[in-house]
Amino acid sequence: MSETFPDGLRRQDAAQGQELTLGDALKAMRETRGLSLSEVSARIKYSAVQLGHLEACDWSRLPEGVPLRGLVRNYARFLETDVDAALKLLDDAVGPTRPRPAVTSLGARRALQQADMTPKGEPAHRTWAWLLLILLLFCVIGVYAINRGWVPEEWLRFDWLKALRQ
Repeated sequence: MSETFPDGLRRQDAAQGQELTLGDALKAMRETRGLSLSEVSARIKYSAVQLGHLEACDWSRLPEGVPLRGLVRNYARFLETDVDAALKLLDDAVGPTRPRPAVTSLGARRALQQADMTPKGEPAHRTWAWLLLILLLFCVIGVYAINRGWVPEEWLRFDWLKALRQ
């Protein structure tokens, strides 16, 4: 089901004294399947222009890093070839394209661990003040609703609540 980069291509290029490039390999496999760039583009959702630049190894017109790896990975998967071999050829052509870890040095990790990460918000006593204010507001609204007669009589279970109505 999955084929690696064709050995015939490697032998043919080696006989001509040229080393196989990623673009040559992808183009040869695409042409072997009888596909055009526009057909591949419609299937893997990258533009035919980008695929053409990839096959021509025109790295200056392609994205760098992880997006380029994604393009090569999707193209290799579509062609049912060895993705790792394609990524190896990419790394050989443009240098390492693997994503780097966010924190690379031990010193930076220690600095992050020792950093003061406490939230710098409002003090806790202000939260209680707001809660008390909201509770007081609800009480005032409730008394007003009872006084206006908006609350049914059967809801008023206590006599002191019924006295508020009058």
